[in-house]
Amino acid sequence: MYANDGFRELERQECLQLLAQVPVGRIVHTRRALPAVLPVNFCLATDGAVLLRTSAASELVSAIDGAVVAFEADEVDAVAQAGWSVLVTGSASVVADPAEHARLVREGPRSWVPSPREVFVRIEPELVTGRELVAGRTLYGLDLAP
Repeated sequence: MYANDGFRELERQECLQLLAQVPVGRIVHTRRALPAVLPVNFCLATDGAVLLRTSAASELVSAIDGAVVAFEADEVDAVAQAGWSVLVTGSASVVADPAEHARLVREGPRSWVPSPREVFVRIEPELVTGRELVAGRTLYGLDLAP
């Protein structure tokens, strides 16, 4: 079903399936009382949690551990004027369990910039929303087809 504005709201399961298809997203958090956005590579856990791998000494870890954050990923085809965007909002925490950490070292996301001491951050998917823009839709009476 399409809304009047040319976007289709995505169901939670659709959102998670789309997230699993892309390697990079953006984490939105607060840094010094201001909004901050940082591109990161990630993977999706089987329960839908977003998993990041980063340096234990990074500013990101200290800024998001225990905080509510947003995570966004998308895929856009500018030529076809089509794409999707998914937003996950939830609590972020450093994975503290040694067994879980060991498992994630084997199966979790790979760091693009490895460091001597890495941690995994888990974002619980408390709120998952998304929308899709479909090519050739009409928006406010304007033909958007190329």
